[in-house]
Amino acid sequence: MTFQSARDFLLAHRDDYDTAYREFRWPEPAEFNWALDWFDTLPAGRTGLWIVEQDGAERKWTFGELRERSNVVANWLRSLGVRRGDRLILMLGNQGELWETILAAMKLGAVIIPASTLLGPEDLRDRVDRGAVKHVVARSADAPKFESVPGDYTRIAVGDPVEGWHSYGSASGSAEFDPDGPTAASDTLLLYFTSGTTAKPKLVRHTHASYPIGHLSTMYWIGLEPGDVHLNISSPGWAKHAWSNVFAPWNAGACVFIHNYTRFDAAALMSQMDRCGVTSFCAPPTVWRMLIQADLSQLSTPPSKVVGAGEPLNPEVIEQVRKAWGVTIRDGFGQTETSVQVANTPGQPVKPGSMGRPLPGFTVALVDPATGEEGDEGEICLSLADRPVGLMTGYADDEERTAEVMRDGYYHTGDVGARDADGYITYVGRADDVFKASDYRISPFELESVLIEHPAVAEAAVVPSPDPVRLAVPKAYVVLAAGYSPSAETARDILAFAREHLAPYKRIRRLEFAELPKTISGKIRRVELRGRENEVHGDPSAQVPGEYTDEDLRG
Repeated sequence: MTFQSARDFLLAHRDDYDTAYREFRWPEPAEFNWALDWFDTLPAGRTGLWIVEQDGAERKWTFGELRERSNVVANWLRSLGVRRGDRLILMLGNQGELWETILAAMKLGAVIIPASTLLGPEDLRDRVDRGAVKHVVARSADAPKFESVPGDYTRIAVGDPVEGWHSYGSASGSAEFDPDGPTAASDTLLLYFTSGTTAKPKLVRHTHASYPIGHLSTMYWIGLEPGDVHLNISSPGWAKHAWSNVFAPWNAGACVFIHNYTRFDAAALMSQMDRCGVTSFCAPPTVWRMLIQADLSQLSTPPSKVVGAGEPLNPEVIEQVRKAWGVTIRDGFGQTETSVQVANTPGQPVKPGSMGRPLPGFTVALVDPATGEEGDEGEICLSLADRPVGLMTGYADDEERTAEVMRDGYYHTGDVGARDADGYITYVGRADDVFKASDYRISPFELESVLIEHPAVAEAAVVPSPDPVRLAVPKAYVVLAAGYSPSAETARDILAFAREHLAPYKRIRRLEFAELPKTISGKIRRVELRGRENEVHGDPSAQVPGEYTDEDLRG
């Protein structure tokens, strides 16, 4: 298949999973530049980007305007010395210049290193050093962060003029762009520093094929079509932003819709979704959990396509949205290292708690970590015998780590799942988060899904807590919903609820109210909570201030 025919095939079989999975084949061109070969062919008069600010100001860009403006920026960057293969840090918010620069860098053949505006000087030194960076495009407000970041790199500021920096506002030149040669599909396009929940961020390498073409699977999962208005809540700098704010919607010819805000306001978000006719909505679990704390009926015309990604969604969240909006949130599973691998796709039955079935183009195996044998429960792996295009080429400058995750004929995700007779896969947890209590294996996600059904619980994280008798017992760290106080009475009520809804061996024995430590991209750092438990319960007789136990509360 060519890119166009593969994309059209998936659109034509949007509701026919069996045919799509059986007959889809990845396009594997020798040369491919998505910005030139695909984006520039999209209907010039159709709106491709729509940004609404918190104060109500808004701007729209057509595909034709984005094509011309990215050509101007590409020519200007070339005049500043940006060349094919050069590595460029892109550190902008959700603003028009972000998309212009992504397209321009792609057309030039430069390698983009996305960076969150939340990063500090220490993070940036690591990225400039390990990323071998030659150019930086950043907001003017963030330019001071680079004062202590050594390196001979071009500095480009977006916003007010900054001394010693080139002003993006001065970008000018021809609206036609001539590439300096063909782009090999295998050339590096993106280098992502992962958020690092347990260790120093890895440097994930993607090509001009693996994300632009690979995200045909993401387009298929969401169900995007030409003309959709797609809102994905994600910050630039992280892989999910490229998934659903660049490649998936523009693969479909849909409009990327952005609502910028400094503080999340569910009512304001839903008001803009209504006003602007958002038809497709994707949000991480944190946002979904905040939304269900609000009155969902404020959205009079809900989007017809709603999905969740980042971490598995608890069944309670899915059910509340279904009752209010009449649509089912469809979970999906992927990583920075891949496009979407497993998901609930349009038109297919959604099983509570399941994240769906393998996407077209992905051969998924569940591998027993001890025996290496495939089965119906084990580590979620991708077969390299039928290697998907939407898989990274490896970790840059780290052959040992690449070999570790690509061993024995599989790409190893590090996540554990279980598959039922219909091929649906249920997420169990990160391999290093699953633990044993009284010799029973415990999935934190399963326990957290029960806890969040309690009205007092906004978020929860379950980790093993050392115990002299059972080796470890489940302990819950809980973030309370608005209107609830961290009292013994609240703890007793939550623990009683969990006891009623969990098997005895899964019982939550300890509970503490606390803010959850998270990565800069919003993922819960359970490794930090596990470390705290090992520290505070090193002495089995020690009393932990603020901790409530199941035994004490039951008297």
